Amino acid sequence: IPHPYPEGAAETFITGVTKDWVDKKSAVFAITLQSTGELCGTIGLILEQKHARAEMGYWVGVPFWSKGICTEAARCLLKFGFEPLELNKIQAHHFSRNPGSGRVMQKIGMKHEGHLRQHVRKWDHFEDLEFYGILREEWLTTKSH
Repeated sequence: IPHPYPEGAAETFITGVTKDWVDKKSAVFAITLQSTGELCGTIGLILEQKHARAEMGYWVGVPFWSKGICTEAARCLLKFGFEPLELNKIQAHHFSRNPGSGRVMQKIGMKHEGHLRQHVRKWDHFEDLEFYGILREEWLTTKSH
């Protein structure tokens, strides 16, 4: 997410999300509080139809961290990916320095699949990444959905 967030970026993002869903490239959803409808963040899947898999990504605003909101949204997204989309695998990754994001992945049944050292550059710093994944057959046997 760009920071500072430029004027007009939200409209561009929403237009792109709609087009990517129509083109079967991704599925992105708002995360909102059930009680008020307040926007907390977003969650989505980048689809790889050829391989029946997707990469899950999410962001949640700081005031909503550590409340189980992202875990609940991620469980719903797995159900969406494995049921109507009939995916075989959903994967995700996080910066090694953000273990909270990894805990979300673990809580929804994802397995740690690897650690890549200095795999991406964020601004002027190289970041290590942790990779997780869950197969449809694993999801079907868990109680997390």
